[in-house]
Amino acid sequence: MRHGMSVDVEDWFQVGAFERVIDRGGWDALPSRVERNTDAVLELFAAAGVSATFFTLGWVAQRFPALMRRVVAAGHELASHGWDHTRVHTMTAAEFQTDLKRARQELEEASGVAVTGYRAPSFSIDVRTPWAHVELAEAGYAYSSSVAPLRHDHYGWPESPRWAWRPLADASLVELPVTVAAFGRRRVATGGGFFRLLPAALTGYAIAQAEQEQRPAMFYFHPWEIDPDQPRVAVAPLRSKLRHYSRLRTMAPKLSKLLSGHDWGRVDAVAAVEAARLGVVTAAPVRAVAA
Repeated sequence: MRHGMSVDVEDWFQVGAFERVIDRGGWDALPSRVERNTDAVLELFAAAGVSATFFTLGWVAQRFPALMRRVVAAGHELASHGWDHTRVHTMTAAEFQTDLKRARQELEEASGVAVTGYRAPSFSIDVRTPWAHVELAEAGYAYSSSVAPLRHDHYGWPESPRWAWRPLADASLVELPVTVAAFGRRRVATGGGFFRLLPAALTGYAIAQAEQEQRPAMFYFHPWEIDPDQPRVAVAPLRSKLRHYSRLRTMAPKLSKLLSGHDWGRVDAVAAVEAARLGVVTAAPVRAVAA
């Protein structure tokens, strides 16, 4: 079973934990570490022989176009993470449409490849955004990986399916939820900070559950999670600091073990397999990018 490996490419100051204490207008004045950290992720994947999907902010692509080209040249998929990590449920449908268009334009101009995958910042497509999948389908996306099928204080859609599903009966769009571990009726997240902070056995258990169901797992993490020397935000709430900074030094070796322990691949390849399973003849029209 080939599982989906993904990276949410954002800088240390763009995360949801700090969105109320770091002003977006001041981002350019802060020391960026996203390029060096993403290059380090590329090295981890190369050492493990893994291809993955990099869900990247348009804001990052605009400032680091050479990094986008390195990601693509290494055989990875470049996909959209929106423009500046604004949560989908804080936007109107029209604002979301603009955000999608702006981010995709920067990603495609920087990389020279078509972008057909999307992940919402902080998994913020949920019951409050019934229009979000409609906008993604109309924009021609093949898949979304934007739903966390659990209850969490920052996000979650606990009533949504655990495995790939078609959110729209009249569109080919496929939703690939992030993988959770199920303990009876309780669901526990496994990627990102959950993987960093909790025992690796939890992720192994979730992947084993996916394989038992003959479904691919969907794993994610962030480049800043392998950077223990990143700046500290003193004014952030204690809970946010504990979540963001704990066990950063353990993340890279923990990831290396995970990468070698399973068969991982790009999310677009996983989406194509799941689309066929769900009866989608063509996941999305082929999009060309002008040279």
